[in-house]
Amino acid sequence: MEALIKTARAFYGTGIAALGVQQFIYADFRPVIFPAAPLWMHASPIWAYAVGAALIVAGILIAVGKKERITSLLLGGFLFVMFIIFQSSYTLFIQPNSPVHLGLWTDPLKELALSGGAFVMAGLAKNESNTPHKNYLFIVLEKFIPFGRIFFSITMLLFGVAHFYYPEFVATLVPAWIPGHTFWTYFAGVALILSGAAIILKIRLKTVALLLSSMLFLWVLLLHIPRAIADPYTGNGNEITSVFEALAFCGIALGIANMSNKSFN
Repeated sequence: MEALIKTARAFYGTGIAALGVQQFIYADFRPVIFPAAPLWMHASPIWAYAVGAALIVAGILIAVGKKERITSLLLGGFLFVMFIIFQSSYTLFIQPNSPVHLGLWTDPLKELALSGGAFVMAGLAKNESNTPHKNYLFIVLEKFIPFGRIFFSITMLLFGVAHFYYPEFVATLVPAWIPGHTFWTYFAGVALILSGAAIILKIRLKTVALLLSSMLFLWVLLLHIPRAIADPYTGNGNEITSVFEALAFCGIALGIANMSNKSFN
């Protein structure tokens, strides 16, 4: 179990750190971290660099298991605030495409999942002080630990629904050498919906989370890495970003499979 927990941390932490590195490479925010508005946040790269540096440090600390509880709580809180204040408000009120539809929620939902993942990592970690945190901020953030799996599962469930809303697009993501693109589109959609619902409802939690993690890891190997190699530059390395997002999601699912029942209460 400890080896799986270390793997979960390594996958999630690597994904987070990689997003931070990309913000230095492109001198701007990754869309999964911060939306296109307000524009003044994109006017100077200093904000992207500052957040990127914090993501790198947080990702490394989580990956190596150092101060992971405090780091994960702060990261989860930060990403959740970004989701609520910036991503959601941009998608609902500012983004130029109208009406708002599920496809426009891709980046906000990814950020919600990453926030949930940070709280899952906090739940996996030991309390470094072996006593409840005295700081009010950490007392509040620790209340979110049981919601980590729910934040992540909402994203998985809605991404599964998207497979049925946009089957033609999703089918294009299936590698050309795999037959039956439409079948795998709907199969993956059903798997994501059922996995998300089962994790929320705590139905065969460990088994479902392990299966979901395995599926996501296969997608990293068979889908995301080949696409990143074939097209590493479009959208400021969007395909490379997808590799590390999927790796982080894999780590989150693996972490959920290894959380104690106490962490969910």
